[in-house]
Order: sequence, then C-alpha cells, then structure tokens
Amino acid sequence: MEEARESYSITDLAREFGVTARTLRFYEAEGLLSPSRKGASRTYSRADRARLAWVLRGRAVGFSLADIRELLDLYTPGADNRAQLEAVLAKTEQRLAALRAQRAAIDLTVTELEQFAATLRSRL
Repeated sequence: MEEARESYSITDLAREFGVTARTLRFYEAEGLLSPSRKGASRTYSRADRARLAWVLRGRAVGFSLADIRELLDLYTPGADNRAQLEAVLAKTEQRLAALRAQRAAIDLTVTELEQFAATLRSRL
C-alpha cells in the first residue's frame, strides 16, 4: 500500500486499487467520489482515497451502491460516528442473513441434485 499523500491522480488510484479510470469516473458520477478538477484533470484527496477503499470493500461484500452512499454520507470527520457504525453493523447483519439464506437454498439444491444423480446412476 502506498504511503498517505495529500493528493492522487486518477492513474495513481486506479493502479493502487486495481480498478480502471472508467470505474473511478463512474464512482464520481454516482457521487461517491469528489475529486477537484483542473481542466480535464482530476485530483483526488486522501478523503477520496479512503472513500474509494470503502466503496470497493462494500462492493466486495455485496453492498449496493445506494447502501454504500448512505453509509459514507453518515461519516463526519472528527466525530465519534456512532450512527455510521451502527448503520454499517445493521447492513452487515442484513447481508449475512441474506447470504446464509442463499447458502441454505444452495445446500438444498445440491442435495436434491445429488439424489437425482444417484437415481440416474442406479438406472444405468
């Protein structure tokens, strides 16, 4: 991981996080990142870098962009951010419950397919 700097180019962040410049522009269009502009050039702050890390982590665990935006908007620099932490915990628990339900459904389907395959094998 790179040392913390004051500003980053689109190329810097794309390379560091393994995403494309197009992805960063998309997150900007979605209001998740707010780089400063000098002409066509974008300059990302440390806060943008931290927000990008949050966005990518949230996407990796299945949060929607709307969920991520909501959670990011709850953050206030210098505050205890209890409301944000509680919201993140609630969304995390909801996501876990959904994934557990999906896993149970997949397990049931796998069991049914195994039984079906066994029936077919016995007839061959």
